[in-house]
Amino acid sequence: MHVATVVGARPEFVQLAPVSRALRKRHHECLIHTGQHYDFAMSEQFFQELALPEPDYHLGCGSGSHGAQTGRMLEAIEQVLLDERPDWVVVFGDTNSTLAAALAAAKLHIPLAHVEAGLRSFNREMPEEINRVVTDHISDRLFCPTETARKNVANEGIAGGVEVVGDVMYDIQLQVMPLLEERTERLLSSLRVEPGRYFLVTVHRAGNTDDPQAMRNIVSALNRLPFPVLFPVHPRTRKSLRDYDISWERHIHLIEPVGYLDMLTLERSALRILTDSGGVQKQAFFFQVPCITLREETEWVETVETGWNTLVGSQPEAILQAIHLPLPDPVRDNPFGRGDAAERIVQAL
Repeated sequence: MHVATVVGARPEFVQLAPVSRALRKRHHECLIHTGQHYDFAMSEQFFQELALPEPDYHLGCGSGSHGAQTGRMLEAIEQVLLDERPDWVVVFGDTNSTLAAALAAAKLHIPLAHVEAGLRSFNREMPEEINRVVTDHISDRLFCPTETARKNVANEGIAGGVEVVGDVMYDIQLQVMPLLEERTERLLSSLRVEPGRYFLVTVHRAGNTDDPQAMRNIVSALNRLPFPVLFPVHPRTRKSLRDYDISWERHIHLIEPVGYLDMLTLERSALRILTDSGGVQKQAFFFQVPCITLREETEWVETVETGWNTLVGSQPEAILQAIHLPLPDPVRDNPFGRGDAAERIVQAL
């Protein structure tokens, strides 16, 4: 087969890694990078750490409003697909790159496969929700990470071409686990924290960063935490903290964004993780580290149902209460599969 895979943002680079490896064992992959994330720490570093192949096309679409960015991507991806004429276009997750590639493939009548299909937050104010819903409804194959995701698309009338394969992010996390042990002592020592005695925080969603009161509430709670706080700061978040003139206590350490392997290392040794990221919620669950999600809803309901994730929004008291919840019972049956999702996807295609 000749398969075109399209990525543009950090979560997609991680999802791509196991799928690309499985594809290239016996098929031809054309890798298209839209350039949605163009900062080194957000793009090239991930390609290096995950040993991803160089993109065949780097479209350099950059940032901008949702409409402008998606439009530039749609035009550029369409031209690549006209030149390549692949048997399949494979997209991942819920970014603007996902939507643009899905629309381009559908309009050119090229079969479209969506990896991580069926997720729903049921919050249409999130751009990601629009992207994933539209992509699911124009895809020919929907590869769902969980049974919940399959039920979501079934409730929307989608039945054909749907398969529960497991989560490709679980695949890659299992594959890189041996690399984390050797990083732990060096990384934690450089950041002057000890295993199990720090909190890890990430905030990047517009629902928080574009809301001054939400950001003030979150930092107010962080200022009251009893251990050091490691806060890899997304560029949008750093700008918000500066624009809103928010101050933080000395135990909160704002650090530059870290690569995939360092992020996993920090997650694995944290006491608690506070985040508004979907991917970080899952990674915390895989490591069995309690997660406090700074949103009112989540696509990963399994993490909440098992007790390892607590939704708190941006209310300081709710955040602080969640920090002190007892550890839940260990999860015996992983709802995210067995670590073979990528192989199952390639076999299905």
